[in-house]
Amino acid sequence: MKDICFATNNAHKLEEVRIILGGRFNVLSLKQVDFAGELPETHETIEENSLEKAEYLFDKLGIPVFSEDSGLEVDALNGRPGVHTAHYAGDRNAIRNMDKVISELSNESDRSAQFRAVITYMDESGPRQFEGIIKGAIAPEKMGEDGFGYDPIFIPEGYDQTFAELSAATKNTMSHRKRSVEKLAQFLNSLN
Repeated sequence: MKDICFATNNAHKLEEVRIILGGRFNVLSLKQVDFAGELPETHETIEENSLEKAEYLFDKLGIPVFSEDSGLEVDALNGRPGVHTAHYAGDRNAIRNMDKVISELSNESDRSAQFRAVITYMDESGPRQFEGIIKGAIAPEKMGEDGFGYDPIFIPEGYDQTFAELSAATKNTMSHRKRSVEKLAQFLNSLN
């Protein structure tokens, strides 16, 4: 089984990716490869931040790596929070971030939104990027206990429950991360 480092220590993201890849690859976290530093995220787009993290980590480790950057893009907010999704209310506080989005949409009838993930895979042959999108809408209030991030306010297209109300198994059939990781998996399988 091939080792590949996922540029994260987020247990939720790591587990989600391991489930999606289904044991075909030995997905290592940053902690498992003894990387304790901060990954740079200095750009204003999801694509650029994903690429920056992958290039930086590959230069440090010299093994195949992939990084992911994702964001919630709300139509009525001109695509915000977007690249600033994790820190939208000023820090990494999911409750405050969700409250800010709900507040900003209080007078909006258009609640359409999407989650978008971009994965960058990097090895000695250079970078490759894979995008995944799930469309949906922002709920009027937080609903559900499961999931993480903005899951309690995001209702995926075709459902009337938020990601936080749906089971992890259901969410993993359609998430933006799943869609980008599946494209990565197809690419990795083509290398073998």
